[in-house]
Amino acid sequence: MPLFDVYPLYKVTPVSGKGVHVYDDKGAEYLDLYGGHAVISIGHAHPNYVKAITQQVETLGFYSNAIQNPLQRQLADKIEALSGCKNYELFLCNSGAEANENALKLASFKTGKKRVVAFSNGFHGRTSAAVAATDNKNIIAPINAQQEVTILPLNDIEGVKTELEKGDVCAVIVEFIQGIGGLDQGSTAFFETIDKLCKVNDVMFVADEIQCGYARSGKFFAFQHYNVTPDIISMAKGMGNGFPIGGILIHPSIESKYGMLGTTFGGNHLACAAGLAVLNTIEEEVLMDNVNAISEHFFAVAKTIPQIKNIKGRGLMLGLEFDFEVGDLRKDLIYNHKMFTGGAANKKLLRILPPLNIEKEHIDQFFEALKVALITNNY
Repeated sequence: MPLFDVYPLYKVTPVSGKGVHVYDDKGAEYLDLYGGHAVISIGHAHPNYVKAITQQVETLGFYSNAIQNPLQRQLADKIEALSGCKNYELFLCNSGAEANENALKLASFKTGKKRVVAFSNGFHGRTSAAVAATDNKNIIAPINAQQEVTILPLNDIEGVKTELEKGDVCAVIVEFIQGIGGLDQGSTAFFETIDKLCKVNDVMFVADEIQCGYARSGKFFAFQHYNVTPDIISMAKGMGNGFPIGGILIHPSIESKYGMLGTTFGGNHLACAAGLAVLNTIEEEVLMDNVNAISEHFFAVAKTIPQIKNIKGRGLMLGLEFDFEVGDLRKDLIYNHKMFTGGAANKKLLRILPPLNIEKEHIDQFFEALKVALITNNY
């Protein structure tokens, strides 16, 4: 049976991974500077991760949310301790799209309203409401287009004010560092004014931390670079280091009711074990400090390469912008230099999303290869 052909594939078949490297079916080693869309947060096959999942699957891999699962409470407490987000409540699900779907659903429940405000080049997932709030008409089917969504330019404070004052908006959803859109960021004034406008107009402020959260920005959540208090915080990708897990943190002003949200697989025993292993490793290896140190080194080296026209992002959610489209450059880096990097909606942007425990020597290795590739291809 053929696979449904929706992914353009590189001719590489990884079969194993260790730390910041993956290995293909021919034994070649690749430096992973992309982590499968920022999913690999603590490195491939980290011993803490392997041990936690192995021990859990040997005891109990899954049971439904109809029973007590102390691992969920342990995960909630650990998120609270490391993030500093006190008094929020946790709902666990399976993915980033599902996290944002539930966030928007909660916002609608809470406010009794149904329109969403989102922003240009934002990406929030592929489920019904989440994809409707995504700025990409190519992935929005007619059934998704029934959702009521207004997409505004980033930093359009007056536009947000105008829309919220109409009285029918349930949520404003924003990435504090855009992922697929190309690592654009709103201004401090923009984010902090949105927060105030939401509170004045009975609108839920949803922080989409699916990609920029979990220490990747140099703080636990990217919104923590600003003076804001989101009503709902969505998370996924780096949360499980490859094991499917997502979740939302919910402000206590939103009251829970039985049956309001639900999931079969969300918060299962294996997912919680994976999530706890990630958090314990972030804490034990002081990875947020490493993120900031490596980021500083990355910016310093990137500034010495004249072909790089702009350096975007924060922490280890980074982008290098050129004056040419980077598709062929990415292929050269994969096939000739054995390095994985990422692209974006901005075709001139090379995205760098490595494991959070990457070292300076790996960054230097990347830049040496990049300089060779730029010269070889006459860029």
